[in-house]
Amino acid sequence: MIESKKEQVYQIIHAQPFISQQELAERLQLSRSAVAGHIASLIREKRLLGRAYVFPERRPVVCIGGANIDRKVRTVGTLQMGTSNPVSQHESFGGVARNIAENLARLGSAVSLICAVGDDASGASLLAQARVAGMDTSASLTLSGQGSGSYTAILDADGEMVLALAHMQLCEQLDVAFLASRQTQRAVALMTVADLNLPKSSIDYLQAEAIRCGHPLVLVAVSQPKMSLLPDNLQGVRLLILNRAELGTRVAQTLDTEDDIKHACRLVQAQGVQDVIVTLGEAGVMLTDGAEWHQLHAPAVDVCDVTGAGDAFAAAVCWSLCHDDTDMISAAQRGLHLAALTLQSAATVCPDLTPDTLINLPK
Repeated sequence: MIESKKEQVYQIIHAQPFISQQELAERLQLSRSAVAGHIASLIREKRLLGRAYVFPERRPVVCIGGANIDRKVRTVGTLQMGTSNPVSQHESFGGVARNIAENLARLGSAVSLICAVGDDASGASLLAQARVAGMDTSASLTLSGQGSGSYTAILDADGEMVLALAHMQLCEQLDVAFLASRQTQRAVALMTVADLNLPKSSIDYLQAEAIRCGHPLVLVAVSQPKMSLLPDNLQGVRLLILNRAELGTRVAQTLDTEDDIKHACRLVQAQGVQDVIVTLGEAGVMLTDGAEWHQLHAPAVDVCDVTGAGDAFAAAVCWSLCHDDTDMISAAQRGLHLAALTLQSAATVCPDLTPDTLINLPK
């Protein structure tokens, strides 16, 4: 059976959601006005939503922030400072926003990754791998004459991180003007997830947009130094995910006890954020659930490599909240499960994820 031109338009858009009307016209040998007519008909039939041609069941999670090459250097024996240490080395794709996006894509979510890369081989491979993994990268920025970002983690013989060095300056190009230029792609987001590699003005912009439009915004911390980029007023932020040290930096306090962490989270909630999750490594997580408070323990696993576990946790939390925005406990439990899988993998993103990974968790 020969498909109608309207159905062909639909099928092409389904495969390439951000294709232009002119490209559609050229591919189907139609006039642009004829393509526009078919799209208008599909929108009236509610098979597409609005100008971005987004399918009702496939609104994407939009992840904005860091994407880079990860270099993991692991000592063969006990690390000795001030001298040369024999090591093994592994390179992979990384960046907080990119890692979260890949986890979500492997879990079956529609994902749009908005990042900045250079026009070098690393940048080309970053974007190519993202597309293969299922991420839409059409809204990302490629900068001419620039080298792509890198993250170098030095791990001890047990796989624990000793030191990390991040070269993330390209993220400064994800400024307000750039984000505004990607409004079409961002406006249809089911959720926006942004890491703190972004400029402060961009985080402010996304926050104001979340308040204005009512779209859920999740902010993910990346380091203590970058906590200064977090707005003073957190109104409009659905969730803030950070670790104990980053929370301590936010409230300018030392957090030695559970009560200290609980008090700090309440202080941050008073600044406007709906909920806070504090990751505690092998001790699990502590989280708010509106006015309630919970602590969940992490499953005991044999650690292969800690890199990417926090990003996996954040991805699973976001995946869960996209399915049920009211259940913070299940979101955190799914986060701990995915983090545990990642800890047991040598890869930054566990390669064995499927859309069923978080459906039926072990009791």
